Amino acid sequence: MFGKTKSKAWKQLENIYKHFQNTQMKDLFAADAKRGSKYCLQLENMLFDYSKNRINDEVMQALLALAEERQLKEKIVAMFSGKKINVTENRAVLHIALRNRQNTPIYVDGRDVMPQINEVLERIKDFSEDVRNGRFTGYTGKKLTNIVNIGIGGSDLGPFMATQALRHYWAKDIKCYFISNIDGTSCAEVLNNIDPETTLFIVASKTFTTIETLTNAKTCRKWLIDALGEHAVAKHFIALSTNKEEVEKFGINPDNMFAFWDFVGGRYSMWSAIGMIIAIAVGYKNFERMLEGANAMDRHFAEADLAQNIPVISALIGIWYNNFYNIHRYAVVPYDQYLQYLPAYLQQLDMESNGKAVTMDNKFVDYATGPVLFGGAGTNVQHSFFQLLHQGTEVVPVDFIIPAISHNEIGSHQPILIANVLAQGEALMQGKTEQEAITELQKSGKSKAEIERLKKYKTFSGNRPSNTIVLKKIDPYSLGMLVAMYEHKVYVQGVIWNINSFDQFGVELGKKLANNILPELEGRAFGAEHDSSTANLINHIKKIRK
Repeated sequence: MFGKTKSKAWKQLENIYKHFQNTQMKDLFAADAKRGSKYCLQLENMLFDYSKNRINDEVMQALLALAEERQLKEKIVAMFSGKKINVTENRAVLHIALRNRQNTPIYVDGRDVMPQINEVLERIKDFSEDVRNGRFTGYTGKKLTNIVNIGIGGSDLGPFMATQALRHYWAKDIKCYFISNIDGTSCAEVLNNIDPETTLFIVASKTFTTIETLTNAKTCRKWLIDALGEHAVAKHFIALSTNKEEVEKFGINPDNMFAFWDFVGGRYSMWSAIGMIIAIAVGYKNFERMLEGANAMDRHFAEADLAQNIPVISALIGIWYNNFYNIHRYAVVPYDQYLQYLPAYLQQLDMESNGKAVTMDNKFVDYATGPVLFGGAGTNVQHSFFQLLHQGTEVVPVDFIIPAISHNEIGSHQPILIANVLAQGEALMQGKTEQEAITELQKSGKSKAEIERLKKYKTFSGNRPSNTIVLKKIDPYSLGMLVAMYEHKVYVQGVIWNINSFDQFGVELGKKLANNILPELEGRAFGAEHDSSTANLINHIKKIRK
């Protein structure tokens, strides 16, 4: 497909790039008054404007031909039908089943998975509402109002991002906390701010053996026992896991263990029992609305023509930049404070999924795969990395996200926010020529000498691409749509690159080596073989800690 034997569609795109690479977007806009509406897609209350990209009809047709060549339609069907597309682990990939609101059967190994999914969702509903309504109480009979999620990776980033994004919908007496980092500070800062009598700990670990999660959970368990006694554990801890034996050993009532499955990867799991803290914080009806929003995007992804398919178009434009312009990075900038943690969540979704160098055919790639993703909340980041976006030597495509309506319509705040996001996209695309800079400086009364000195500093190259995603409001439904859009975008790119987006073996090596180093740091083992740098660092740190 790629590499030394390039496909027909790939070669076509290389040829197009040769004569298109220096095309200016502002010239494309000048030549087509309808470009803004032409390169724009809408699904319900989501508008996806991709007109500010270095594309034209020829480019898009060639990218779509690449998708057809890679049998993208068939690969989408394969995922939705429960085929084991995670080939390295021989697993189906069915986060889409978790939000299958039509409840159509989805089979894995001949068995419909929907009954077990619905059973767990019903249990999430009952338990979350019991906590919210005070029917499930702590050991001393007090209502549980401090909810602490203990997890890491997908068991933390998704629930954390979603609860913060939906902060407006929290029950007034509920407070949510998250412990993920093995750094003791992560535990201490939470435990110093909560009351053991009113705290529920949610331990999220499929295997119930994840060292970071279990270390943090044991610290919290000891803290609770010191305050209320060992019998309190069963009333203040629940587990999101499949390891019943270890859950019971910990002291958790197995009736309060909520399962999820190996066809749900960690970074795709907030729609499952891993989303328990979301359901408690915002209520099950709102959690369900989030599932419904994701399902709407799922149906769009599965049913829409590729040329009208938001995740597909977003993914193909990313391929265009990554593999032909050699731009191996992009930024996600939500202009909404509630979405401030979305970029961190998407970092894991994208970079853990597509940060791969081996194909589905078990060969090393010789082309670029997953890009680097970074971002932050606008307008804050306009005063940090936007200088590089506008005038740096690195071109960085941007996804701008903006709700038309804020949950907090105070004075002119939202119009100013919207004006900023629209202006940034326009400025990145248009730039400012040297002559425009000279004219501007003349109008400001600068002398000829000053103009000559400043004109280059005031020049912006422009032609820097962006997508703009407009939502009506950041509510559970729109959040579900937005996250599902990025999930499917990542899958499409994995299909094009012929890599498995659903394993994460790269996470494991460092953890394994850490387990070798730990006994040496604690003085329980000596003489393990390390490179001289690591050995020297171990000795230096041991001396300090003495």
